[in-house]
Amino acid sequence: MRKLIIFAFIGFLAQLIDGSLGMAYGVTSTSLLLTFGIAPAVASASVHMAEVVTTAASGVAHIKFGNVDKQAVYRLIIPGSIGAFVGACFLSNLPGDVVKPFIATFLLLLGIYVFLRFLLNFQPGKQTNSLGLTRKQSIPLGLIAGFADATGGGGWGPIATPVLLSKKGVEARKVIGTVDTSEFAIAVSASLGFFIALGWEELNWTWVFALMIGGVIAAPIAAWLVKVLPSYLLGVLVGGFIILTNARTMLIEWNTPAGLIPYIYASIFIIWFAGIFYVVWKNKLKKGK
Repeated sequence: MRKLIIFAFIGFLAQLIDGSLGMAYGVTSTSLLLTFGIAPAVASASVHMAEVVTTAASGVAHIKFGNVDKQAVYRLIIPGSIGAFVGACFLSNLPGDVVKPFIATFLLLLGIYVFLRFLLNFQPGKQTNSLGLTRKQSIPLGLIAGFADATGGGGWGPIATPVLLSKKGVEARKVIGTVDTSEFAIAVSASLGFFIALGWEELNWTWVFALMIGGVIAAPIAAWLVKVLPSYLLGVLVGGFIILTNARTMLIEWNTPAGLIPYIYASIFIIWFAGIFYVVWKNKLKKGK
């Protein structure tokens, strides 16, 4: 019983982060399941099954609060679903660990760009309601993010969110809401792929339901936070989170000496929090003029 409560809490926390920052439900939940000795394919399948419900709840909440660019959602779900289905079917044969550090490096650089753009050059007057996502942009983005999501147990948000945020003039809450809403289709496609490859009996349904319950409770809270928090603050929060999560992957992959890791994390947190205080202070100065 205690384990189920922990799983429900993790589902709640993961969805709260995912729904408000546009990423981390899959990464957080999958990491937890792996610590219990569950095989990567089964862990990813369990998380995606839970996400079918949590992303639906999150999508409905984001649409209600006006956080979604529906045209961008339509353009992302088809290539994203294809990528997720293919990634799920071939997970056991994919050298995910080989490409992981390269993806982490790319996302780290993208996270730094997003962080600095919202920190130094944020101009609310130039924002647009549309993400301006073309078909040529959505197809490779959807395929890659969907594929990475299924093979890694989480990747739709960590890839799609920073890429879309790197576009000039976009509104952070629209990016987050759009990514979260489109993730429903990716979760469904990945789950179908896992069912074909693994079968229903491999899933621990009790754990899946615990993750679902926690995520469903958190979904509307996260969507409301995205609605009320200013875009400049969301951009800095997301950028810092991208840097933090991908720095962790790179530190592990590069066998960084254990003694240096706490100092690296501390430096990232200090810069992140300093950036948050700076944009809040700068915005207050602008309002005071």
